[in-house]
Amino acid sequence: MADESLHERVAALEERVSRLESEAPDSPRNEVFWALEGLRRRITGHGQVLFTGAVELPTGQRYEWQQGATTDGLLDADWSEHAAPYAALGHPVRLTLLRAVLGGTRSAAELQETAGLNTTGQLYHHLKQLTAAGWLQAEGRGHYQVPAGRVVPLLVLLSAVVPPGNPTTGE
Repeated sequence: MADESLHERVAALEERVSRLESEAPDSPRNEVFWALEGLRRRITGHGQVLFTGAVELPTGQRYEWQQGATTDGLLDADWSEHAAPYAALGHPVRLTLLRAVLGGTRSAAELQETAGLNTTGQLYHHLKQLTAAGWLQAEGRGHYQVPAGRVVPLLVLLSAVVPPGNPTTGE
């Protein structure tokens, strides 16, 4: 009986090695979908989504992030509960402010000039929307930053709306 168990274990290992060898890293499919191949090995239920990134900003700050969710959990969630963070991004001035902050512009005075706003009231209206939604946080008097846990998600959202083949996507 021990020989039969050993035989089954060796056969199972040979099958696993064969599958791994057939998924060679230099195959065209794995070259294009290398991240997806890793996710497939971990999928549970009806599927999962994953976003990840390793980012170095013009300021020299580095961020690495990954986040995933099950398809079932996402489809069962109340999407309307998450409208505010999307709504905060729905204005060109706010997107300009976020890009400027990621680029190193941090002070309110510089942000006002960068966004071309005439009054501080206009600036603080937009900053309030972004901070309330968690896209910005105050880092001292009149200075702002994108929280570390929001840098890659923000760039993922931007990349999701840039058409494939656009030079900004790197594809």
